[in-house]
Amino acid sequence: MFTGIIEETGKIISVFKSGNSAKLKISCEKILDDLALGDSVAVNGVCLTAVSYGSNFFEADVSYETLAKSSLKNINTGSILNLERALTLSSRLGGHLVQGHVEGTGVIKNITKYGEFYKVFVEYPKELDKYIVEKGSISIDGISLTVINVVNNTFEVAVIPHTFENTNLKYKKNGDIINLETDIMARYVEKLMLSENKDNKLKSMIMQFKR
Repeated sequence: MFTGIIEETGKIISVFKSGNSAKLKISCEKILDDLALGDSVAVNGVCLTAVSYGSNFFEADVSYETLAKSSLKNINTGSILNLERALTLSSRLGGHLVQGHVEGTGVIKNITKYGEFYKVFVEYPKELDKYIVEKGSISIDGISLTVINVVNNTFEVAVIPHTFENTNLKYKKNGDIINLETDIMARYVEKLMLSENKDNKLKSMIMQFKR
């Protein structure tokens, strides 16, 4: 589990693809402070496992499923990635609960500077529409942000200067593909509502049968 508060950006040293999977070697500094083999690291919002590390890098395997559903399939040597270590019990939850389970990818339609802030407009898949609401949380490449507007499968977020300068957003351009993860609470609410509807239908059928 993560918070969506990016600790640092890393750079792809190498990408080794084998069949439908890949191994990434990523340069970094801060997250290596207490990194251990098997630890989880959010890489552009994707939860990966550190399988090896050195004084200035770590390596992670990427499965075919992750490659198929995330933007990691498009990265190359030199790509800049957002990095965050997993939560500990003593961590402050500064963003929102992020699982690192990317649900799909979006497309950056526009990045506009608005005073000192930035507005980012993202086109998203229709199947995510029911989970994206104004004032709701969303993870973009692992960054915890708040949706401020939704129109025709495009949402808008406001980004403070600190977040813009300390994540890979400052390298993004129109047309770039980004990873999206909606708020897990929305999915739990949906499941509960669907279960309740099923229960109500079952009760209705039982009552009709008794008559």
